[in-house]
Amino acid sequence: MKLTQKRTQNILLILGVVVLALVPLWIVEKPAAGVDGEEVEIFGGSDDKAKNLIGEIRPDYRPWFEPIIEPASGEIASMLFALQAALGAGFIGYYVGTGVTREKMRREREKAAAGRQD
Repeated sequence: MKLTQKRTQNILLILGVVVLALVPLWIVEKPAAGVDGEEVEIFGGSDDKAKNLIGEIRPDYRPWFEPIIEPASGEIASMLFALQAALGAGFIGYYVGTGVTREKMRREREKAAAGRQD
């Protein structure tokens, strides 16, 4: 009885997370044009804003280099950034988890060794 209740609770929590992640993307409406009449990207990053501001301040500015691969849209760039963040968080979580497990196992070995000496 307890196992099925826990399984149902876990499934509902997972569905809730999926709904919370997808609903904002579904209900957002893209405005046709911004204040200055240019097309507005909803998921645009700060890089584009900084580039445009530098262009306004110093129109003769030339970048030091160009990107090797340019994402097709702002949404793809956001997805790649999120993927990078997820991989980094996974790596850090794995590293911290193995460190905690290693410490726990060391303490158990010490406790077992102390118990044999008594």
